[in-house]
Amino acid sequence: MDDKKMKVLLYLKKSSRDRSGKAPIMGRITLERSIAQLSCKLSCNPDLWNPRESRVNGKSREAVEVNAKLDNLLLAVQASYQSLLAKGSPFDATDIKDHFQGSVQSRTLFLERFDVLIENMENHVGVDIKENSLASYRQTRARLQQFIQAKYKVSDLAFSQLTEDFIKQFEQYVIGEVGLKQSTCYNMIVLIKKVCKLAYREGAADSLLFDNVHVDKGDNRLPKALDKDALDKLKALRFDGLDSLDGDMETSRDVFLFACYTGAAYCDLMALNREHLIRDDEGALWLKFNRQKTGVLCRVKLLPEALRLLEQLHSDARETLLPYMNYATYLSCLKAISLRAGLSLPITTHTARHTFATLITLEQGVPIETVSKMLGHSTVRMTERYAKVTPQKLFEEFDRLIAFTEDLHLAI
Repeated sequence: MDDKKMKVLLYLKKSSRDRSGKAPIMGRITLERSIAQLSCKLSCNPDLWNPRESRVNGKSREAVEVNAKLDNLLLAVQASYQSLLAKGSPFDATDIKDHFQGSVQSRTLFLERFDVLIENMENHVGVDIKENSLASYRQTRARLQQFIQAKYKVSDLAFSQLTEDFIKQFEQYVIGEVGLKQSTCYNMIVLIKKVCKLAYREGAADSLLFDNVHVDKGDNRLPKALDKDALDKLKALRFDGLDSLDGDMETSRDVFLFACYTGAAYCDLMALNREHLIRDDEGALWLKFNRQKTGVLCRVKLLPEALRLLEQLHSDARETLLPYMNYATYLSCLKAISLRAGLSLPITTHTARHTFATLITLEQGVPIETVSKMLGHSTVRMTERYAKVTPQKLFEEFDRLIAFTEDLHLAI
């Protein structure tokens, strides 16, 4: 085949304008009698488009950038044609398109594109971007690096390697294994979608990745802690054990109660083993471990109820203190348990931690500095979010005030 027989025509698809009035730039590859259409992942104002030159008129920054990308696209299509020609096998316009799109996507890496976005943002800090916003991008990038390394055993992935379940797996990783909140995870996924949208516009991705993937926003407000009545309802639940679901629910309930009496997050609970049990000089058992989320050391004395649960869940067949519960299964069981117990609020993994902070410790008079160390908070200020005055605490303090003042007499 002679390379003169291949032609590439660039044109505007004016029938598909976006909200700003821009029309997408399309390409048409013609080879002998075969034709293939492709999206250039670029757009421009129809008034600025020069159909004869297949370029954007003007010398604006946008025009220069779009024209440069179009030149690169044409060179890449030509390179794909030459590559297929060298193989000596028959091919048509569709083969050229597929080769071109495959080569672009296979050489464009996800985290590399994320780095480019961060570099561009660094130039805008203090102008139209806050330092806190940039920190969110860097944190997301770091978590992605950890996830990709743990899940795929590589340092980066091409956009062509990203599948639809990537987001769900990342969500389970940062919540279930790292211990981040749902709202934090949601914000991270918003940034992931932003990078994928940029890649799609630039032709690095063949489709708008994760555009239809829904992720729960979560709630930035603190989860409500259980009161004594709700905790007693959970403890009173009975399971007949006739099916595997009842077994999972009972185990989930017991793991949740253990978290209520220790304040440990889900990811830390699943990692606890015999080495984390320490006995003090008086013979009392303590949990001593570093939080996976922050690395801060936690020390928690095991209360009688926690010791009972630990003994109940014990098994010589495993090294861990508690049976492993898949995060998604655990959440599903907690939701069902909440309904079965007739609780007025749904329970989550964070509910147990907040119950420990309020009902089990602060309301029993444990100093906030001590609670902070048990929760593994880096500062007491983080613990202060839990230290809100509850109705029970208010009544107790008021009763103390009355007892103190009832013998006082006003001296005139």
